[in-house]
Amino acid sequence: MKVFKFGGASVKNAEGVKNIATILLQQSANNIVVVVSAMGKTTNVLEKVLTEYFNNSKNTLETLNSVKHFHIEIINNLFQTEIKDSLINEISDIFENISKYIYNNDSPVNYDFEYDQIVSWGEIISTKIVYSYLLEQNINSKWLNAKELIKTDSNYRNAKVNWELTCKNCNSLITKSFNKVNIIITQGFIGSDTQNNTTTLGREGSDFTAGIIAHAIEATDVTLWKDVPGLLNADPKWFDDTVKLNNISYHEAIELAYYGASVIHPKTIQPIKTKNIPLFVKSFLNPAENGSVINNNTSEDSKIPSFIFRVNQILISISTDDYTFIVEENLSKIFGLFAKYKIIINLMENSSISFSVVVNYDERKINPLIKQLQKHYKVLCNVNVELATILNYDKKTIERVTNNKEILISQQSRKTVRFVMKDLQGN
Repeated sequence: MKVFKFGGASVKNAEGVKNIATILLQQSANNIVVVVSAMGKTTNVLEKVLTEYFNNSKNTLETLNSVKHFHIEIINNLFQTEIKDSLINEISDIFENISKYIYNNDSPVNYDFEYDQIVSWGEIISTKIVYSYLLEQNINSKWLNAKELIKTDSNYRNAKVNWELTCKNCNSLITKSFNKVNIIITQGFIGSDTQNNTTTLGREGSDFTAGIIAHAIEATDVTLWKDVPGLLNADPKWFDDTVKLNNISYHEAIELAYYGASVIHPKTIQPIKTKNIPLFVKSFLNPAENGSVINNNTSEDSKIPSFIFRVNQILISISTDDYTFIVEENLSKIFGLFAKYKIIINLMENSSISFSVVVNYDERKINPLIKQLQKHYKVLCNVNVELATILNYDKKTIERVTNNKEILISQQSRKTVRFVMKDLQGN
């Protein structure tokens, strides 16, 4: 059994959906679980719907309709048979139900809960379309709802997996299905709690879904199909001369993901590492190319510098008003507030009288956090900063990254160097 994962870029239009079918046929598709993300930028637009919903915006329905029309256009470009009308009706019913959900609940309270109930529909709709196209192409397949496979707690937007129930469900439902079909289509990113409320596994969590299912069914391997030729040492948005990492170890991959490499979700590696399942990263544009592999082989680690950039960061510096030391009691309070507002710290540094952190700038979370911190501490902020990490650095790579930058914080170890920085004024 194998697990394939296709992200939003691979299903952004009708040609992308057709390409999935082509890849499955080229792979002599047999006993493959196919995890599919929401189409294109659907998640972003549904997040906009959610924001408008909470702000009582008059544009909410219009934005939701734009998502509907995007999917119907893909359906019209994919199908010429009677499947088209029935699928359009099914998708239209889904959007009608989302609309009713929003307008019958005009006083939302829990943002994270509502996020999971609304944004998760992107994956459901995407897989309905992909599944219908595979059936039309006579590819023997079955659609499974990830809510029945992946069970979690109720920590909405960042749910923790109930591994015992999830493994039991995956082995039962997937193995049983493979007695009759060759391909199973399911959703990335989503699961459900004990009340069967939809939960999500964190932004870009479809990779994690692939890892969870692979672990549960003890798959032979996992392939993440991306719009890049494999694992690159830097994001092509930042560097023109990127280098492909042909083979890296699980440990190296975990470090890259932890520091923010966008090609792999940070939680993906752990569940496959425990079962020694290799993970391939390949191009859906050029599926015959070798791509990259992550496994136990460490011989290629540390040979090529890797660059990870996080933008739209905020540097928060916290100190006591009376110049007393920032000690364990203070840190416990501070970490408690970060946990309360579900803010993940990307970098931290402390001195005798101050504690500084770098986090993603999310106004909805950051503003109330700062107000709470200001009740007890002096708080200074630097917005629009960048967090750069270089693994396997040398002097040349440091100069390359920090050129024309003001360095606010630097941290350096034998293998890794990190900089919090911003553009020099006048550049």
